[in-house]
This record gives sequence, C-alpha cells and structure tokens, in this order.
Amino acid sequence: MKGKAIIVSAPSGAGKTTIVRYLLRVIPQLEFSISACSRAKREAEVNGRDYYFISGDDFREKITRDEFVEWQEVYPGSYYGTLKSEMERIWSMGKSPIFDVDVVGAVNLKKYFGEQGLGIFIHPPSIEELEKRLRKRGTESNETLRKRVDKAAFELTFAHHFDKIIVNDNLELKCQGIVELVKTFLHV
Repeated sequence: MKGKAIIVSAPSGAGKTTIVRYLLRVIPQLEFSISACSRAKREAEVNGRDYYFISGDDFREKITRDEFVEWQEVYPGSYYGTLKSEMERIWSMGKSPIFDVDVVGAVNLKKYFGEQGLGIFIHPPSIEELEKRLRKRGTESNETLRKRVDKAAFELTFAHHFDKIIVNDNLELKCQGIVELVKTFLHV
C-alpha cells in the first residue's frame, strides 16, 4: 500500500456526495476514486469518469486475478468494486483517493486500508429529516421512497465501523469541519 485514503459513506440523502464534491474542490491533494461496475452504461455516463464499465465476465476474471481492493455483487450478476489499478493511478499523481461509496463498500475499504484510511460516516439528523430531504428531491415514488428510508435505517447500524460520525444538521458548517478533519489526517 502506498498512501492514505478518505472513505465517505452515508445513507442516500444524508449529504455524502455534496460533501465529497466540496472536499474535492478545496483539497487539491484528493482525487475521486472511480468505481468499476458490470452494469450497462447509461446514456449520459462516460466510461472512466462515472465508472469503469466492464462486462460481467471481465469483472469475474478480475476478481479471480485479485485485481480489486474491494468488490460486491449488489444484485445477481451486477458487480461493483474498486480496482487496485485505480489506486495506483491516483497515488502515481501524488494524491490520495476519496471514495463516495455505500456502507458495505466503505466497511470493506476501511478493512483494506486500516489506519491508512479515514472512514467518515455522514449521519442524517434523523430518519424523518432524511425522508424530508428525499421527498424534496422529487425523484422518488412513495414505494421507492419507503425502500430508501428502510435501507437508510439499516445503513445507520453500520456507523460504528467508521472513524468519525458526522451528523449533517448544517451542511456548510459540517463541510468546513470535515475539511479540517481530512487535512489533519493527510497532514496537509
């Protein structure tokens, strides 16, 4: 292992992606880690920017060759993971990878990186507030909203696996605090 890593996870709607984007803007030593997946590329997605799109057969072959830091079969035949070559790409730039991943992937990354990885869990103020945020997006049916909220309640049980739990009750303040946390960890 060559360097440090920042691992950010949260239930959908807790502010994780917004926080990761903010960190990438203000800490030049960070580089977004692009995940690999076996699903088909969507119309607006770009290979090598959104994901590394590889076939299921190629993904399984890479698993066999131990080319992943972590991976999981999210749905039958649908794989997601972090390639070791992605870590090499980022470290060769003299940067540290930052991950925006689900809780299972984050726990696996934390196990892999150990003390070289800073695991940050973004916790919503409450399930009720999370549901309000998801409703506000206007992208969910009542059924998918219920599934996301139920999944979020399950994901919250993983918070204790992380180094820091940040309750996102004020996005601007929390972003500033997380910047200091990350800079201290990276010694920048």
